[in-house]
Amino acid sequence: MKASIVGASGYAGEELIRLLHRHPNVEIAHLTSERHTGETLSALYPHLMNIYDNELESMEDVRRIAAGSDVLFIALPHGHAMKIAKSVSDLPLRIIDLGADYRFADTSVYEAWYHVEHIDAGADRAYGLAELYREQVRRARIIGNAGCYTTASILALAPLVKALLVKSDSILVDAVSGVSGAGRAPKESTHYPEFYDSFTAYGAVSHRHTPEIEQALADAGGAAVTINFTPHLAPISRGILATCYATLREGVTPEQVDEAFGAMYADEFFIRLRGRGAYPATKYVRGTNYCDLAWHIDPRTRRVIVFSAIDNLVKGAAGQAVQNMNIAFGLDERAGLDLVPMYP
Repeated sequence: MKASIVGASGYAGEELIRLLHRHPNVEIAHLTSERHTGETLSALYPHLMNIYDNELESMEDVRRIAAGSDVLFIALPHGHAMKIAKSVSDLPLRIIDLGADYRFADTSVYEAWYHVEHIDAGADRAYGLAELYREQVRRARIIGNAGCYTTASILALAPLVKALLVKSDSILVDAVSGVSGAGRAPKESTHYPEFYDSFTAYGAVSHRHTPEIEQALADAGGAAVTINFTPHLAPISRGILATCYATLREGVTPEQVDEAFGAMYADEFFIRLRGRGAYPATKYVRGTNYCDLAWHIDPRTRRVIVFSAIDNLVKGAAGQAVQNMNIAFGLDERAGLDLVPMYP
């Protein structure tokens, strides 16, 4: 199977290369970068020397690249994937967008939060969070890979919402990300002296992952869900820890909460249930496609608190994209992703 990556020089693109390199069913056909066209990948990422010394191409002739591919990964900021996908809509390939263009069933929500007109609203697409949308991913031509914060948050809350155990207007999410989530391009806020030895919130009440979380939870529970979501930046390179709060409905027992997580995820290889009372950590999932979940119940406030840990570049981006590819092409879902976490 031939896979190509548009936007291979970013962190998500580089992580895709790392994962696809060991995939038993995939050969990488094309790697593009507009900023670094003509440069070798190993010059940008020296750890890939003698592994991937490929020269980066321009995506100017994207139809040629798409025509020589079975699957096209697009690892670019929002607004680009829909233009590319529309331009190659007549070609027989699957497209996996790691950006936001195809994440929303209602493109007006995308337009309201991203302030970009959607030009491919009628595309055959699925939301790419495999544990909740596996059958849709299997059939769709375009897969809108779930976001990093959203993956951690949705997987933490979906069992509770689906089983109708929590009040849908009581959900709060505080999520902390490593700085690689901001991308590779230099910014003042992620400049080493600015973020090192510091911890800060940002994007309160306005972060674009909010409606994405609400959409998936509404699908899970069959009714509208409203949340408060606040992201934070931590001085670590990768990882997300989401702390999710919700008020339990009257009469709900701790055992029902335990059962809801078991019922939803007992057969999910990439979801590791740490159980009631545990504390997941980003270090335990580093470099892997795992999501570690644990929950606590406060009898005084009648709140359930769910902790969710993922690697933002793997389960939150490239690993999830590979998992979606495996599903779409009928491959073993674990192919290329059966990784042991790096520790310490």
